[in-house]
Amino acid sequence: MRALVAKRVDRGVADLAEITDLAEAAGHEVVATLTQTREEDAAYHFGEGKADELAALVVESDAECVIIDNEVGPYQTFNLGRKLPEDVEVIDRFTLILEIFGQRAHTRKAQLQVELAELRYELPRAEVKASLAQRDERPGFMGLGEYDESRERDIKSRISRIETELDDIADKEEERRQRRRESGFDLVALAGYTNAGKSTLLRRLAADLEMDENADQHPDLDETAESEDRLFTTLGTTTRRAETGKRDVLLTDTVGFISDLPHWLVESFQSTLDSVYYADLVLLVVDASEPVPEMREKLVTCHDTLYERNEAPLVTVYNKVDQLTPKELREKREALSALAPNPIEVSGLTGQNVDELRARIEAELPDWRQERMLLPLSDEAMSLVSWVHDNGHVEREAYDEEGETVTLEFEAPPSVVEQARARAGELGPGVEAGSI
Repeated sequence: MRALVAKRVDRGVADLAEITDLAEAAGHEVVATLTQTREEDAAYHFGEGKADELAALVVESDAECVIIDNEVGPYQTFNLGRKLPEDVEVIDRFTLILEIFGQRAHTRKAQLQVELAELRYELPRAEVKASLAQRDERPGFMGLGEYDESRERDIKSRISRIETELDDIADKEEERRQRRRESGFDLVALAGYTNAGKSTLLRRLAADLEMDENADQHPDLDETAESEDRLFTTLGTTTRRAETGKRDVLLTDTVGFISDLPHWLVESFQSTLDSVYYADLVLLVVDASEPVPEMREKLVTCHDTLYERNEAPLVTVYNKVDQLTPKELREKREALSALAPNPIEVSGLTGQNVDELRARIEAELPDWRQERMLLPLSDEAMSLVSWVHDNGHVEREAYDEEGETVTLEFEAPPSVVEQARARAGELGPGVEAGSI
């Protein structure tokens, strides 16, 4: 669809880069642009003169829709629409984002989250839309729809049902996370703004490993993660297995952040963000090729979102450093040292410093416990030894000369150590176990 992109700012110069990217991500062709610097007009959002200019530009460029990089109220949408040709639609920033989300929602969870966001956006507008629709002779004018007095009640009922289903999904995902931890996996989440290169980095970290997880137990595990240069390639979560050394790590790539997301939209994707909140470690991926002011703004927004509920360590990853000179990278690191005091600098595209990132991941993960066990030799004991090898890191495995006992020294997550002790206790007399 041919689109005119417009933006109003209270002061300064309006930047259309992000909204243009969003429009193209939704499949629109941007054929014209318009900006204005002034306080918001209650009737038209833009000043009325600028609204007339917008209408003329729509006709001149043969645009089929107007995309406004602001939140535009129903009354303002109605008034702008009356200045435009009848078949031209007005779309604000958040309607566009929801349009993109809807196109990328391929799982039941993602589809529910998109519908929830749409309903939360619609709810406060339902009554306003009704009165506006009744004021115009064209049914469904500007997508307002015909009014049904039960619409608001239906929206609230549907929101409640979706929230219940998403809660059920979240409970199952929490059970899955616990099973993974009990199996010796550390959970690492990739967070950050859209197009920071999270999916490319995920592929780089896990590209040499094949999935061996049970698909029924872990339905979100995927052997591939898209890494296209477009916004919101990853809407749901993609989890892949990687090794960083001693540890078995599950990496989860989550939906990218974007500027100026309202509270209702963030809340609608709460169950996706749980993958970040409940991780053992968060990698905050930042596009280091962007200007310092943009990097700073995005770091602040990410910190505000992540630190609200997340208790896991957070490591800032400056990605795309292949696009910078050493001097440029050093200057950016110094300028942002207060927000990212000890970042790691990598290129997911070329693989630069990815091995250092693997080592950093392992160093930042919660400490494992060291354990020593003396076990009487038996088939059950050897089964336990094999299980510890699979779920921890064995430092020493030694058998006495008589072939009656085996000594096992290993590191593992606390949950694995406790399970190993429980299994050892079932082997009968002669078992010794304790921390090193």
